[in-house]
Amino acid sequence: MHLCWKITLMLMVLVCVSEQQGNFRRPTRVGVNCCKEVSNARIPAKMPLIGYKHQNALDPCVEAIIFYTTNEKYCSDPKARWISHRMKGLKEIKD
Repeated sequence: MHLCWKITLMLMVLVCVSEQQGNFRRPTRVGVNCCKEVSNARIPAKMPLIGYKHQNALDPCVEAIIFYTTNEKYCSDPKARWISHRMKGLKEIKD
């Protein structure tokens, strides 16, 4: 008799799980828009920057300081010596 109850219970659980999965909706894919590599090259002083953002490393993205102009963005190595000097006076852009 115990075996019959176990089988019945297992079937009921299976039906409930199947019902739940039928209503499950997969999350929408989001495209990755981040720095996947960085440069140590200095950004020229005459280039007008409007802000910066620190990007954490989360595969496929790498740790970077992203400098923004009105039209472009530059992925820079946060360990480069010139970074802190170039960040002075710029506002940090938050998501």
